[in-house]
Amino acid sequence: MTQHQRRILLIEDESAIADAVVYALQTEGFEAVWCNTGVEGLRESEAARFDLVILDIGLPDASGFDIYRQLQALGPIPVIFLTARSGEIDRVAGLEMGADDYVVKPFSPRELTARVRAVLRRLNMGTPPIPSTRFQVDEDRLRISYLGHELDLSRYEYRLLKTLIDAPGRVFSRAHLLQSAWDHPEHSLERTVDTHIKTIRAKLRAVQPDQDPIKTRRGLGYYLSVSG
Repeated sequence: MTQHQRRILLIEDESAIADAVVYALQTEGFEAVWCNTGVEGLRESEAARFDLVILDIGLPDASGFDIYRQLQALGPIPVIFLTARSGEIDRVAGLEMGADDYVVKPFSPRELTARVRAVLRRLNMGTPPIPSTRFQVDEDRLRISYLGHELDLSRYEYRLLKTLIDAPGRVFSRAHLLQSAWDHPEHSLERTVDTHIKTIRAKLRAVQPDQDPIKTRRGLGYYLSVSG
């Protein structure tokens, strides 16, 4: 996929800002879709595929943080937060949730576009899918096979591994993985993710002892290696 085919969803209620951002994105070859409410943005995300979301925290109909959680529940996608608040607590909260960048208003639309390009490069959005001979996902049966061997996975193990498979090379924070895999993430601790990842790794090693496709990025989280 080339940059000219990448689709960006902008969820922003201020039309003047949205017009400037959409123009800047289109000038750089991106396809940009603008929604002015969180509900509309979620509806658009359900209807079409996007490569990245630019999300305003201060939406009129919902908290941007809540919209972020619902976006991630639909499937992992990189997000850049926009906010009029420059406080460190808000910035840290957004990043700890798993957001990929954080831009404070007022900002330059060209700078934001550059950050979009940087996030897409950093997350290897152009990385080809993992070869089918390595992992096969049967979404109807909720089963995953590794190197031709069907894995005996619990519900949460399946969800965790599928999240990683769907975005090879992307680093997921523990908080992000909790949101993706658990029905009630607020009732679970982040170290629960570590325990389940350890169990998944053991099941993968039982198939291929000399390979460890799930990698740890110290202080950040986990990712699925493209090379093995």
